[in-house]
Amino acid sequence: MKSGIFTISLDFELLWGIFDKVGARYKPEYFSNTRKIIPTMLELFGSNEISVTWATVGMLFAENEEEWKFYSPTYLPSYRDKKLSAYEWAKLNGIRPEVHFAPELIGQILATPFQELGSHTYAHYYTLMRGQSPEQFRQDLRATQKIAEDKFGIRMKSLVFPRNHINELYLGICLEEGYDYVRGNPKNWFWQETQHESFEKKLFRSADCFFEVGEKSSFGIDEIREFDNEPLILPASRILRPLNPLNPPFNSVRLRRIFREMELAAKQNEVYHLWWHPHNFGNAPDQSMKELGQLIQHFQKLKEQYGMESLSMAGLGEKAKSRLLAV
Repeated sequence: MKSGIFTISLDFELLWGIFDKVGARYKPEYFSNTRKIIPTMLELFGSNEISVTWATVGMLFAENEEEWKFYSPTYLPSYRDKKLSAYEWAKLNGIRPEVHFAPELIGQILATPFQELGSHTYAHYYTLMRGQSPEQFRQDLRATQKIAEDKFGIRMKSLVFPRNHINELYLGICLEEGYDYVRGNPKNWFWQETQHESFEKKLFRSADCFFEVGEKSSFGIDEIREFDNEPLILPASRILRPLNPLNPPFNSVRLRRIFREMELAAKQNEVYHLWWHPHNFGNAPDQSMKELGQLIQHFQKLKEQYGMESLSMAGLGEKAKSRLLAV
């Protein structure tokens, strides 16, 4: 690889991403801020030629509850803990279009240059939780591809597992349902087996945002390996933690850490894969957007100095495939 690569993937979920954590106790302005800020984010990405993968929950494609039900699979996830099911949540709490549907924002993503629409499964599906099955997962992926094809005429190639629950036994299903690329977890031990959380893992993940407590976060493109009947796994490097409006030193230290890692990747011709949720900007939209502007300015500097390029997950995956074919 002759230059470093900067990849951004976003987990676009709205309430579907956190319903099992917050229930009906969420702040409406948190998601209204998110909806308002996404077009601004898209304008910033497009005007700066920043390639981004928007891994989107399939339920967000629906216009209304009737359409949501029409595209939902007949064979729903049978989690032992019913609180994990988006369908059970909707049954108990009802559907609210402002936090559950966003087809107009998906249309804007597709209309913005350099953006890739990817999948975050149809129902924010947890592949490592007890009770669900491979066939239920397959039907979930098919529902997502179906609504994307019917409404926007596309087939998605990139997939991000919700909660980073990567079930290796399901990777073959991903490939069979059209997903050539899957985001992997960072290589540090505290990002592995994310279904088994512990205080120690959370502590190390938080500390690693500020100090070097784990391994180097960037990686060479030659570390992306190909295995029979599986999609390419594209490792993540770091999550951009939500800005804390009451703690400027916290914000500054975590951002400088990302800048240093990006620069190291640019100098060593490696890949730096950053991810976050658009709703992470919901509590402090203006300050968060200012930070995003600084992040993009830093990338532009690295592009000018070291030739670093911006690629979506699909763009990175295609480049890795080309290299594998040439070997």
